[in-house]
Amino acid sequence: MPSRFHVTGGTPLRGRIRPAGNKNAALPLIAATLLSDEPSDLVNVPRIRDVQALLELIQHLGGQVQWTGENAVRIDPSSVQSKQLDPRLVAQIRASILLAGPLLARFGTVTLPPPGGDVIGRRRLDTHFLALEQLGAEVTIGAEFKLDARHLTGADIFLDEPSVTGTENALMAAVRARGRTILRNAASEPHVQDLARGLVGMGAKIEGIGTNMLTIDGVERLHGSRLEIGPDHIEVGSFIGLAAVTNGDVTIEGVRPEDLRSIFLHFDRLGVRPQLTDDRATVAPNQERRVRPDLGGHVPKIEDGPWPAFPADLTSIAIVVATQCEGLVLIFEKMFESRLFFVDKLVGMGARIVLCDPHRAVIAGPAPLRGGVVDSPDIRAGMAMLLAALAAQGESIIHNIGQIDRGYERIDERLRQLGARIEREDGPAA
Repeated sequence: MPSRFHVTGGTPLRGRIRPAGNKNAALPLIAATLLSDEPSDLVNVPRIRDVQALLELIQHLGGQVQWTGENAVRIDPSSVQSKQLDPRLVAQIRASILLAGPLLARFGTVTLPPPGGDVIGRRRLDTHFLALEQLGAEVTIGAEFKLDARHLTGADIFLDEPSVTGTENALMAAVRARGRTILRNAASEPHVQDLARGLVGMGAKIEGIGTNMLTIDGVERLHGSRLEIGPDHIEVGSFIGLAAVTNGDVTIEGVRPEDLRSIFLHFDRLGVRPQLTDDRATVAPNQERRVRPDLGGHVPKIEDGPWPAFPADLTSIAIVVATQCEGLVLIFEKMFESRLFFVDKLVGMGARIVLCDPHRAVIAGPAPLRGGVVDSPDIRAGMAMLLAALAAQGESIIHNIGQIDRGYERIDERLRQLGARIEREDGPAA
């Protein structure tokens, strides 16, 4: 039977918590191990469904996977073969597209069924294939995606959008292409940086890490390495939101301060101001929680965008936090046209939100929330509903929590350590 969360809200969260490894760094680094025929050890790997699905795909290709610790995994890709990927596994996870670049670079061919993942609007794959074509791949698109290349050759590539996974696929292919590749308009999110640093550790030659222009000098082969996954800044933002909406006192340990500048800037706009000390971020109780108007008293706007702008994956969290802050704010989600549709569930819990169109919502707060029966339409909206349930008075049931499990490791266990009243139950679907 599908699982659900039974949540009793109204309790301030208190204590210390550590973010898991960044899911969006773990997935491309797992894929990158296929560029070598030697084993690699990954550390700080989140034990979540998306990671497990990608590891199963590598096993399907012939790779050997062994968990060597609670959050450590060894991948031996020496027996991997490039064959048609299992459509059932591919349908579970959008990150399956990340296997295209490594398999093409190592074997010269890959056949990929359409990837699955969150349904949060149209999610283009054009950037991936256009970049791989410029590196010398022949792309055939039908019921499946088939890529072939006798050899890959470096090129000067301007990506048609700063797609994170598109950048990662192009980067992984380019490190084994002949000659020099320049990736312009590249994504530069923390997880892209983690991938680039991991590839350098495997013997790749990459310059410009952390910028929007990457220069790659291809090498003939890569070796195995120890690949470390950084802390998930989206989890850090989620925990800041949880502390804020419950009026909690939470210290988040093991953060990477350089990943948090834009996140802190936008929480400050809502009157939520964590204190940063070395690698710890503390959200004290009794935050102001008052929206700061723009100059002239105008309604402020929180909008997402490519790094270093506010992360799209935190817009759902920002909406819930805004419902508990005094004042008006416009949330502008530019990147996914279906991500805001979950707000009707918040309105049913008492939030005062006007959904202007698929990309914009106006939130008026503070609004007392009451418990309700809701579901998790995607990873980030599911976490947002968990924030709302913990902030609400009364009991809530959250269905379809498999979506939350895809992105947040053992979230119920970890939040109980902060005093959250949350239980995982088996029960019928919503």
